[in-house]
Amino acid sequence: MTDHAPAAQTIKAHADDFAAAFQIEGWPVRGRLVRLGEVVDKILSAHDYPAPVAGLLGEACVLAAIVGSALKFEGRLIVQAQGDGPVRYVVADYDTAGTLRGFCRFDPEEVAQAAGGVARPGAQALLGQGVFIMTIDRGEDFERTQGITPIEGDSLSLCAEHYFTQSEQVPTKVRLAVGEVTTEAGTSWRAGGAMIQVIAGDSARGSTEEVWERTRALFHTLGDDELIDPTISAETLLYRLFHEDGVRLEGARSLAAVCRCSKERLVTVMQSFPPEDRAEMVEDDGMIHATCEYCSTIYKIDPQEIAG
Repeated sequence: MTDHAPAAQTIKAHADDFAAAFQIEGWPVRGRLVRLGEVVDKILSAHDYPAPVAGLLGEACVLAAIVGSALKFEGRLIVQAQGDGPVRYVVADYDTAGTLRGFCRFDPEEVAQAAGGVARPGAQALLGQGVFIMTIDRGEDFERTQGITPIEGDSLSLCAEHYFTQSEQVPTKVRLAVGEVTTEAGTSWRAGGAMIQVIAGDSARGSTEEVWERTRALFHTLGDDELIDPTISAETLLYRLFHEDGVRLEGARSLAAVCRCSKERLVTVMQSFPPEDRAEMVEDDGMIHATCEYCSTIYKIDPQEIAG
């Protein structure tokens, strides 16, 4: 990713918000593509994030959708990174029902200082020294599986590439892009991303290294502006990259920004707190106010509901 977000442009918007696989004819390479419009705008606009923080969270959301949409079972894929930098914590949560949510914790003054006039400082500049984590949650009947690698590079795409190479021994290339685009409806956030992985050679297939080199070279030409431009369809985008060899999009599924918070869940959590702690949470209007970190919904809870 470049240091600067793609320039805003006036264009006619159309629907997107999906994740899909793509296949290059006859190549031992698998790929996935994600395009986010309304979904990422809803997630990022729920908070007054500085542009660098919004960009980082947008990257996490795209990455969670790219990896999570490939899961073959019901569950959740959680992408998170935490460190000692201006952004303490970023998390994106993908549910296999096709829903996304995410949020960041950060220090505004430290973010401004780290940016130093640069529109999009890198992931390591924002997160500092820390870890990148991918977690698969298949529900209460299964143990969570988790992979952890150090934060490296200027974007979460490099963190993901390092993760797949180290944790799963799968050569992987990832591109993530986030930016604001102006359409007839106004200015909004958009994001997009793509991932390619090589299938290992065997006695029948032979070496796949030469094909992988060629695929990476073509993939490298993919621009951030192409990934977030709503006037460029997914089919057109892939055709630009691999038109000489034939490529098809398959298994596309819709995505939505949905938070799983509820008043009932908050009441259940607060019932586990000691009575004295709950008493300190009561505000002047006699209610407990709780704000969801993901969607910023504010809940007013009567202390009697918790006591009951």
